[in-house]
Amino acid sequence: MQISQKIIRLFICFCIGQFTFGQSKSIVEKEAEYYKIVDVPIPKDIKLEVGGLALTDDDKLGVSTRRGEVWLIDNPYSKNPTYNRYAHGLHEALGLAYKNKGFYLAQRSELTRLEDNTNDGIADVYKTIYSWPLSGNYHEYSYGPKFDKNGDMILTLNLSWYNGGKSLAKWRGWLIKITPEGKMTPLATGLRSPAGFEINEANAIFYTENQGDWVGSGRMTHLELGDFAGHVSGLKWTDEPDSPLSLKPEDIDPNSELTLYEYAKKEPALKAPAIWFPHTILGISTSDILYDTTNGKFGPFEGQQFIGDQGHSKIMRVFMEKVNGVYQGAAFPFAEGFSSGILRMIWGNDNSMFVGMTSRGWASTGKKMFGLQRLVWTGKTPFEIKTMKALDDGFELEFTKPINKKMGQDISNYKISTFNYKYHDIYGSPIIDQQNAMVHKAEISEDGLRVKLNVHGMRLGFIHQIEIPKLRSASGELLLHDKGYYTLNEVPGGELKSPQMHVDNSSKKEIEQPKRVTTMPSEWGERGADEKLVIGTVPGLKYDVEEITIHRNSKIQLTLNNNDDMIHNVVVTKQGKETPLKVGEMALNLGLDGPDLNYVPFTDLVLAHSGTVGPEGSETIYFISPSEPGEYWIVCTFPGHAFTMRTKLIVK
Repeated sequence: MQISQKIIRLFICFCIGQFTFGQSKSIVEKEAEYYKIVDVPIPKDIKLEVGGLALTDDDKLGVSTRRGEVWLIDNPYSKNPTYNRYAHGLHEALGLAYKNKGFYLAQRSELTRLEDNTNDGIADVYKTIYSWPLSGNYHEYSYGPKFDKNGDMILTLNLSWYNGGKSLAKWRGWLIKITPEGKMTPLATGLRSPAGFEINEANAIFYTENQGDWVGSGRMTHLELGDFAGHVSGLKWTDEPDSPLSLKPEDIDPNSELTLYEYAKKEPALKAPAIWFPHTILGISTSDILYDTTNGKFGPFEGQQFIGDQGHSKIMRVFMEKVNGVYQGAAFPFAEGFSSGILRMIWGNDNSMFVGMTSRGWASTGKKMFGLQRLVWTGKTPFEIKTMKALDDGFELEFTKPINKKMGQDISNYKISTFNYKYHDIYGSPIIDQQNAMVHKAEISEDGLRVKLNVHGMRLGFIHQIEIPKLRSASGELLLHDKGYYTLNEVPGGELKSPQMHVDNSSKKEIEQPKRVTTMPSEWGERGADEKLVIGTVPGLKYDVEEITIHRNSKIQLTLNNNDDMIHNVVVTKQGKETPLKVGEMALNLGLDGPDLNYVPFTDLVLAHSGTVGPEGSETIYFISPSEPGEYWIVCTFPGHAFTMRTKLIVK
């Protein structure tokens, strides 16, 4: 009897184990095995909408906020930190630095130094280092400062928004340098929304950019004196005597049909990005840049960059190299699942990463309005593509662990495609000129840590996506993240030796979406629609109406007027509280096909939908309302928007 019971218990345990093993973990759960997200507790009466982070000499964490405050947090690594308000009454401080026993920060209209001369934990000196004009436009954010090797401060100034990015006040859309004594020097322009920037050991400046007009997708650019990064509005100020370039807005063709890389070949001042972050795949709102300076105490990525994303509440990783004097490299997913939209990241003295967040008005996949968390390495090394280096005829990949050599030599395990974005004055860009490349040969190093891929179909100026979903380590692990995106501006030696592939585009068909009907059906006759609806947008990823009521079996005309400064759509879904999120997640997983599909997946959950509509645009669709009364939904499925952007559709 005892033996029988024992056998039964073993059988049950085996079945439970098999069931558990069969349950696939989410990417957030998988990442948490290696990098753990830890909350920094925030008192309920403090709205810590993080704009900047900086550690003091005595390891207190300074936090500037969008509400114009600076907080000092003692014991920020503990479960019981203490908060002290150091300064207030500031104008949306979106940066923070600490030097010489004082804080520096960029308000909307000035660079300020804060000092506590009485040592009571409260700033008693608010000193203006340098100020600049404002037009009053809501979009005139200012970021920084960061100190360069000479002790000067670097800042970036956001463009205004008025039917597109505009420089309504002097030096908007510029990278500027300010000395501690208050002398300002404009360095470069062409910036749109430069929320993140950093200075490397060689004193080189990199900044991140968000998709918008003149910006096809998120990107990171190396900026030098006199560079033009692409947005024309800042060129308005090149007549000023201290401008380092003379290019004018009218010198740039808004409808060239070229890529930014191609246009830079004809306009020397234009700087091609070092890194592209494919929109909706690697985030939608790139923010801070943080170099790994932990000497291996944060895992195997010493010297690489971590890039925050506000809209998708996640962090990407970048391996950068310099080829023929030009910075370029590969971007990879790294960690997601943060509680709000990531704006700032710094290292703690324990080599954990402080992550400061905000979401008000900007929205994010992390549902909280603000937050402060730490990303802590667990000590375990994930199986990842560590580096991706350009060769003149392929790429060399380095892994964090030895790979299974037999699988590594199998060229069918590698998939490479190339694509690009248009450089034009329209908001964003579809993915263009997408082609498959082919891995012709794979050579594995003796230690199993590297593989050289001989590739046919590489193209200069293009993003190269590599996918390796089946490759395993020598110990049997799958890659934690199996995709990477290399921006190829140069190859060693200057001559591309990758054989080109013949691509026949003659049979390429447009994708049909039968649930997107933009012309009134003829059978509706002269009477037309039974009900005509108009829905607009407001800042913060919201429609302008929370609830709409229609009648069942009615002919519906629905118009989306996009008054926002982002791309949106309208998707009518079936009933169910979770349906909008389910459809939104499907849209998020469309990858490179997303733009062609207007970020609308093929699913029975979708009843009707529009295309993607840019800022100040509109589209009208036609459909028959459901026959069954109930609560349906209208949702925006542009990746990341479905969490907040939805309207209840009541059918009577």
